[in-house]
Amino acid sequence: MVLSSHWVFNFGGGKADGNAKMRNLLGSKGANLAEMTNMGLPVPPGFTISTELCNSYFAMGHVYPASLRGEVDAAIERICTETGRRPGDPDKPLLLSIRSGARISMPGMMEAILNLGLNDETVKALARETGDARFAYDNYRRFIQKYSDVVLGIDQIAFEEIIEDYKDERGVLYDSALTAENWMEIIDAFKAMILDELDEDFPQEFDKQLWGAISTVFSSWMNARAITYRHLHDIPEDWGTSAIVQAMVFGNLNDQSAVAVAFTRSQETGEKKLEGCFLPNAHGEDIIDGECKPLPLTHSEGSDVKSMQELMPTLFSQFLAICEQLETHYKDMMKLGITIENGKLWLLQARAATRTPKAALRVAVDLAKEGLINEAEAVSRVDPRSLDQLLHPTISDSEKRIVFAKGMAASPGAASGHLVFSTRDAEEFVSHGRQVILMRIETSPEDVHGMHVARGIVTARGGMTSHAAVVARGMGIPCVTGASALQIDYQEESVTSGSVTLRKGDLITIDGSTGDVLNGDVQMQNPELSEEFATLMEWVDNIRRLKVRCNADTPQDAKAARDFGAEGIGLCRTEHMFFQDDRIFDIRAMIIATSEEDRRRSMDKLLPLQRADFEALFETMAGLPVTIRLLDPPLHEFLPNQPEDIAAMARALKMDEASLKSRIHAMHEFNPMLGHRGCRLAISKPEVVEMQARAIFEAAVAAGEKTGAPVQPEIMVPLVSIREELEFVKARIDSTAKAVMKEMGHEIDYMVGTMIELPRAALQARKIAESAEFFSFGTNDLTQTTYGISRDDAARFIADYIKAGVLEQDPFISIDIEGVGELIEIASERGRFARPDIKLGICGEHGGDPVSIEFCERVGLDYVSCSPYRVPIARLAAAQATLRRHQMIK
Repeated sequence: MVLSSHWVFNFGGGKADGNAKMRNLLGSKGANLAEMTNMGLPVPPGFTISTELCNSYFAMGHVYPASLRGEVDAAIERICTETGRRPGDPDKPLLLSIRSGARISMPGMMEAILNLGLNDETVKALARETGDARFAYDNYRRFIQKYSDVVLGIDQIAFEEIIEDYKDERGVLYDSALTAENWMEIIDAFKAMILDELDEDFPQEFDKQLWGAISTVFSSWMNARAITYRHLHDIPEDWGTSAIVQAMVFGNLNDQSAVAVAFTRSQETGEKKLEGCFLPNAHGEDIIDGECKPLPLTHSEGSDVKSMQELMPTLFSQFLAICEQLETHYKDMMKLGITIENGKLWLLQARAATRTPKAALRVAVDLAKEGLINEAEAVSRVDPRSLDQLLHPTISDSEKRIVFAKGMAASPGAASGHLVFSTRDAEEFVSHGRQVILMRIETSPEDVHGMHVARGIVTARGGMTSHAAVVARGMGIPCVTGASALQIDYQEESVTSGSVTLRKGDLITIDGSTGDVLNGDVQMQNPELSEEFATLMEWVDNIRRLKVRCNADTPQDAKAARDFGAEGIGLCRTEHMFFQDDRIFDIRAMIIATSEEDRRRSMDKLLPLQRADFEALFETMAGLPVTIRLLDPPLHEFLPNQPEDIAAMARALKMDEASLKSRIHAMHEFNPMLGHRGCRLAISKPEVVEMQARAIFEAAVAAGEKTGAPVQPEIMVPLVSIREELEFVKARIDSTAKAVMKEMGHEIDYMVGTMIELPRAALQARKIAESAEFFSFGTNDLTQTTYGISRDDAARFIADYIKAGVLEQDPFISIDIEGVGELIEIASERGRFARPDIKLGICGEHGGDPVSIEFCERVGLDYVSCSPYRVPIARLAAAQATLRRHQMIK
């Protein structure tokens, strides 16, 4: 561990040891207090103990370095000189506040301790100095409450009960009605309880109070709340927290005193207007606890409620000027905390304000238009993930949530509908004009038709990249997966969670952004794409290098993706096209067939349907590249498994039902995801390849003639691990292309490539690239086969891995750069060696993940492909990755 030569950094009196750039060392709050001091703004004097000390404190077993006490003593002496006050002074005692300060705001990690330095003697001095005994003893009881809770470990509720009992006995409603004498009696009760609980008196010594508070600040970094918060927000443990010690100023001193919290722009919309609240003659905690109703900062026309602007016009003007100064200096929307003490304004904090995604977008664009930042900086200011909330309906903030179950937030947005448990019921309900939520234990391609008509999807099993999650994101509908508390009974058509049971037809709501499954119907708020969104996306596209395509299987998906700025289709999964009612029988007949003649007969029936599918996609994309993956999934997924479906198929095929069951059983695979699928299917049943290739080429000619935009299909052969596999399939594609061109009298420009989804393919990329014109990395399966983990089952234990520190993140959500990423780098390098102009992209779910996109930029891939509603996220992430690669942003 590399340690600083000193631990304490002073600020106050117009001069500070640090500045805003030292956030890692001083924490956000400490760095900003130093910066504002250097700006000449009114900041109460104090000092910051660095985050390095926090790490040292834990590394040394909760022991401080020998030099720290001397540094703190010198810093206290400096505050004494600045304020003219001293600890324990009988006339002007020094009182302090102690706060924590991590690099980024962590609300709730630890509350501030105020009025440190008060004891049985100094409270009398404060009463004499201010001439207000009630003020002094009110602050003393607040200090005892907070210090006892945070440092001594006695729950605040015990103190609140003493106060409430005291008020009840005297018929007093509000704390504000209690006198100095009342507070003295309550303080005596507080101290008696502390003695009874801890078998020692409340500490009276300034030194003991101070070091107890400092130790508690650093210990709070490892409390349960902080650990949970860090885990939820991906904050590293070794960042540590600083401790900020500062001279007290009082907003509750008299009528010329006040506290206020302000935002320089609207948190909700980003509009440039001052927002916040103001409370005269009050303590900072009074704004939070709600006993006193805060007043507005600015006057509203027609309102009878007084504002700071009206009650303290001179100070309001000063405050307004400071807000403008800080926005200009920090070049960002700011949150400010101020205290006015006897007519003098003090700044206690200023930091970049939290804001909604909608506000973040507007603030970034407006700041650029105002000339405070440039377009690149504006692009860097918006979190790509936050765009999800702008693209999907959400539950109204005013709605009460009755949570039935909770799972993983697998696809964003919210939806309500009638509960159904099967595709058949989903279609029937929708045909009668009723919206549905489809709930399954887990989904398979057989459920796709029901998923398409549903408003949302819930599964009891699966994770972020399970079948349900992937399909839902592609369709832009909300999805909750892995809701393990759900006990689904298909026979009874019911689901139980805890003591509550819901049945088919009941109304439920899902929130795919939080993972909540709610009982009942709730009000939604629809997304609105603002003018600022369009402006930011224009800047994004001027910056990024990576192209962004979409994963789309239908013209509807393709159109949605184009509307969001997709530059082509990076993955069309043709298997989803075969589950429709007008073709499922023929695909099943092909699979069951025992002769090539019978298989070709089925393929002939499917050809015009498949051709129409591709033609519609090509027309929608109008000349943009379209990558079509040949039929890939295990064949058993197409076959019927319900007795009534098997019987119906046997009748249609004029086949004995027992023989059909035997045939289906014979095709069972123990590990179908590594079985007869992809190129293996194409080799054993080449007539499927020929039909799909013919449909693609005939559709390309027809769409090109219709739109006037030449179509260049990119045909992708899946699950290749050996060059010869690709060559076998490619030969069939090429011969079909030659035949179609001769028949139609039209040249077709096409490419044949492969999906790199097996480790062997990545390692053999140099050989495979001799036959492949492009690689598309199928990172879902590449992650499965590299780890040897099923993505559909991983949700059961990945969370335990992350909690135990075995994994930092789910490799199915962000690319495992060390393992899967290295295979991608190897394949890219070797592929380019054999074919310098080879086109490289990814089409797994990682294509919409900002961290993975940054990796793709670093490796130099040509494009990423993601679900339609993730296209704006990918565009923004790609631009930010370009900026970081060129070191234009941090």
